[in-house]
Amino acid sequence: MATRVDDCGFWQVVWLEPDAVRPVAVDGPVQRVMDWAELPSTLPVDPRGFWSPVWEAAVAVALAHLLAVSGGRRVSVPEGPVAEAFRRAIDSLLPPGPPERHLVLAGPGLSAAITDIALVPRHPQTGEVWPCDAGVVVPLAADVWTYMAFNGDRRLLPAAYGMPADVRRDDPPPLLPHTLFHPDGRVFLSTLERLAAVQQPWLRLIYDRVKDHPYTDPFS
Repeated sequence: MATRVDDCGFWQVVWLEPDAVRPVAVDGPVQRVMDWAELPSTLPVDPRGFWSPVWEAAVAVALAHLLAVSGGRRVSVPEGPVAEAFRRAIDSLLPPGPPERHLVLAGPGLSAAITDIALVPRHPQTGEVWPCDAGVVVPLAADVWTYMAFNGDRRLLPAAYGMPADVRRDDPPPLLPHTLFHPDGRVFLSTLERLAAVQQPWLRLIYDRVKDHPYTDPFS
């Protein structure tokens, strides 16, 4: 009914399976369910330059779902934070060649054209997945999705034609990590083994390879 992420030095995280649990009324005030427009956002990098374990776990879950719906075919991803989080894993786990499937961000506040796979937010309170018209959807934790959707245009270099210095001071570039991004391998395996698609031979080979060699790309 849930997955628990527990590592010394990090916050403990419990991911409830939305299909295995249900809300039960209790005494006391009812928590207001936030609107999709109010989704929170979690920074990918902490002040020390380390990747957020929330990001590592959330992307690992989404990566397992993405592989399951890819059919073993190459997937293209949009530039920016999505590429930084997923492209290296796709390069390591899926066969080389031109992309045959295409992943796009979809969700509240976005109007991007949807192709065949949409990366959408999962509501942090209800577990609901953002509905859309894509052929298949890949759910991602809302706070990570929100950052990917609305912080991908932050410039690491001054803009052309002389952006005023006071504007740049008020809008500093995002914190930069010390290392490449690594999804959490244990969360990836625990998610993948619960998906029916893992019984497909090509996906089972990926599962077994990661399980037998957990400290190779893209997980270390």
